Amino acid sequence: MVFRIYLDTERVYVQIDVIESKKIAFAWKIFKTPAGGSVFAHKGGADMRNEVCTSVEDVLRVVKDRQVSFIQFWFTDVLGMLKSFAVTPPELETGLHEGMGFDGSSIEGFARIEESDMIAMPDPKTFCLLPWRPDEKPVARVFCDILNPDLTPYNGDPRYILKRLLNGIAEKGYTFFVGPELEYFYFKNNKSLELLDSGGYFDNRPLDMGSDLRRETIFALQDMGIQVEYSHHEVAPSQQEIDLRFDDALTMSDKTMTYRIVVKEVARRNGYYATFMPKPIFGENGSGMHVHQSLFKGERNLFYDADDTYHLSEMAKGYIAGIMKHAREIIAVTNQWVNSYKRLVPGYEAPVYISWARRNRSTMIRVPMYKPGKETATRIEFRAPDPACNPYLAFAVMLAAGLKGIDEGYPLPDPIEEDIYSMSVTDMDARGITTLPGNLYEAILEIEKSELVRGALGDHIFNKFVENKKIEWDRYRTHVSQYEIDKYMPIT
Repeated sequence: MVFRIYLDTERVYVQIDVIESKKIAFAWKIFKTPAGGSVFAHKGGADMRNEVCTSVEDVLRVVKDRQVSFIQFWFTDVLGMLKSFAVTPPELETGLHEGMGFDGSSIEGFARIEESDMIAMPDPKTFCLLPWRPDEKPVARVFCDILNPDLTPYNGDPRYILKRLLNGIAEKGYTFFVGPELEYFYFKNNKSLELLDSGGYFDNRPLDMGSDLRRETIFALQDMGIQVEYSHHEVAPSQQEIDLRFDDALTMSDKTMTYRIVVKEVARRNGYYATFMPKPIFGENGSGMHVHQSLFKGERNLFYDADDTYHLSEMAKGYIAGIMKHAREIIAVTNQWVNSYKRLVPGYEAPVYISWARRNRSTMIRVPMYKPGKETATRIEFRAPDPACNPYLAFAVMLAAGLKGIDEGYPLPDPIEEDIYSMSVTDMDARGITTLPGNLYEAILEIEKSELVRGALGDHIFNKFVENKKIEWDRYRTHVSQYEIDKYMPIT
């Protein structure tokens, strides 16, 4: 057992690591600080560890043994907003076997009021205790699939849309792995843009003042069974990044939803505000979600070819070509907000140009350099998405585009290793380099005519999504901004 105490001027951190059978057991307690806030601290003990549940029986046993007080049923709407309701232990067994009914008419993208009965069916494999709730009578969460009253999958459920695609490739023995890198900002509160620090890329103390918050966040993620690879301060002031270990796309979608709420909850309990808004600060880098992805068959990485110049298989090349060809169609899903396109502008490290490379980070797709003996690490990195997307739908359209490129044998153009930002328009035209949509309206026009996206999402979600985005654009289009007041009032 290792006992650690961390002190600074305002906070006390207490951590105990208990190593048992080569596993680290974590549990949580909230300690009040002199400043009146609260922080998370570890206290060890094998009995406090989040157990892995694989069945309804496992969930019921843990709920009884831990004296769990409430179980939150989690799911998302079409836009990726987390929704939940809580049930008590006496209702749980019925809920696990039969699901829990609810009114779906008020959920964005779900049913009309005349057909609003929905059922939330828990996935027991996603059961987990929430580390920010008290140890005594703890609270747990479980992700749900949304069903129709006859228990068939509801075609407005984003989780089902991704599962449907994954089931299709599973018939071929394929597994789709993704590893997203989500960036975000800390602010003093949600009412202003007052920053925590003025740090930059990889800065440490005293410039990086978010390290303690990142540490607490990582502890919470680990306690929930989410493996973190590394974390650091990003380029913009008060901007952060925590990278998750890759996993299959459905599990990673659940983890992404969990990650976002954990980041926000840790910040909130410390008196700060965290946001995944793509571009909160004018003149600074925005927040992206670079998505590393690969296809496996069993233990074999289908993207690797030892004899290829780039160590890429024909399947990998087709996959890259598919994302490139359909990038303008899928971008409304991976970058779904008006604000998303304030990030996708030249000069702030965001990918604007539809191209690929190995080392060049100004391209939309990067293929990390091959390391001898690391065949399983061969992957592609799609750098356009932002962290405010719906991960279930975003991963679904990426996979659909990549598979289309594989199935139809799309040719892969040569990589662009030069800095595209410094190229002239003539040079880009000569190299066949096109750009992503410049705003949400342009993206809507692209997705609206896309049979690929319609096929991936299904008619219900496709239509609801496009309808919602048109409303959002119209509200933005008719809004009179402070920029317009400052710019035009004095001269008209």
